[in-house]
Amino acid sequence: MKKAVIAASCFAIIGGAAWFAFAQPPHGRLHRVTEKGELCREPATSEPSQESEVSIEVVGDLRVITSNGIPDHKTGAFPNRGNPNRIAAQAHVYRIPAQPTIAEQVTPLQGAFGVAINGVPWDPGAAEYYDGEPGWRYEPLSGAIDLGIDFSHAHVQPNGKYHYHGLPTGLLDSVKLDPSKHSPLIGWAADGFPIYAMYGYSDPKDPDSEIVQLTSSFELKKGERPGGDAPDGEYDGTFVADYQYVAGSGDLDECNGRETITPEFPDGTYAYFLTENWPVVPRAFRGTPSSDFVQHRPRGGRDEGRRDDRRRGDRRQDDPRRDDGEAHGPRPHGPPPRPGQVLPEGLQRELQLSAEQREEIAQLQKTVDEKLAEILTAEQQEQLKRMPPPPPPRDHMRPGPPRDHYRPGPPPPPHDDDRSGPPPPRRDGDRPGPPPTPRGDDRPEPPDA
Repeated sequence: MKKAVIAASCFAIIGGAAWFAFAQPPHGRLHRVTEKGELCREPATSEPSQESEVSIEVVGDLRVITSNGIPDHKTGAFPNRGNPNRIAAQAHVYRIPAQPTIAEQVTPLQGAFGVAINGVPWDPGAAEYYDGEPGWRYEPLSGAIDLGIDFSHAHVQPNGKYHYHGLPTGLLDSVKLDPSKHSPLIGWAADGFPIYAMYGYSDPKDPDSEIVQLTSSFELKKGERPGGDAPDGEYDGTFVADYQYVAGSGDLDECNGRETITPEFPDGTYAYFLTENWPVVPRAFRGTPSSDFVQHRPRGGRDEGRRDDRRRGDRRQDDPRRDDGEAHGPRPHGPPPRPGQVLPEGLQRELQLSAEQREEIAQLQKTVDEKLAEILTAEQQEQLKRMPPPPPPRDHMRPGPPRDHYRPGPPPPPHDDDRSGPPPPRRDGDRPGPPPTPRGDDRPEPPDA
């Protein structure tokens, strides 16, 4: 038995390393900002240039959602100072379980969280990182980095994909969200469970109970960040890591959901709720997410808007030759392995294991899980469940040299998804030219989130 456990542990390490090699995100942007800013949302003044098209139907055991990604409400003006991209029609196709089930393990967010009933996806994270110790990811709604977000807490990727980072204000107005009534269904999560917004029954098992605004169970950590190579300052919500889950402190679990009766599910279901307090959009799944939600992403583009934050410590914001590749590109090998997992599901599919081999792997996994349960305390096991996958390696986020170090050269070719690329930097003595266009980059997790 001891040899089997040792062998299984080796498999778990190899499996994790293999997934990490397959699923590395390309790039992220680095900053030195350590405090929240003011989230200035672009007013909803622009009518979409074409009609929203969405279809939601059950086909066999799947719920299939197809859309052109055009919202059914007014948006902010795009491009804008913080986001250089225009909204364009997409070809979204999302397939989720029509009868979802609770998984044994919580799965951290690895891409889009879900899709609204108007066909616009939720993508709550962004590949904006602190320029120092890995793992400090900026919260997009903190206002620390200007991302050009509009009134519906949304903006646009380089390929024209409009997506929500928070509460979809325009959508909530269109469905007539009412604080005196249970929220209507506003979308579907990647694992197939329904999504609601803020308001639910005080007693999740009693549809006649009082309607309340539900709260998450996440809180800001107390005290100050470690400093040194990590950011300093108070835990104020600038970073995702400023928050911690405190079981029972709110109405919802670590996935911002709960088992409840809803108007659409009178017999009960697990359901997610968007909340006013962080995380707003859930950052983990109670079920098994569809891979469709981690494959609909542009690569190598610039999305999140830039601004001159040098006075706040961000010394690389205006470098037009930075390679700000999309950090949430396709992950064909599935979600990351959970801690202690022998062989991730994505790799099992890639290896085309036989039914007998899968059964043997399952038995081996059971042995490892039982052994870990003996070794770890209950508190350590809970911490392990909530532990996110590793952040992108620093090598993939290394900024280029300062602009003054570049030799003059021809302008870069236009990007596939963004034809209005910035002009090259110039030095003293070069002929005058227009200043570099602010650019940016949008990307949610891994992990978050």
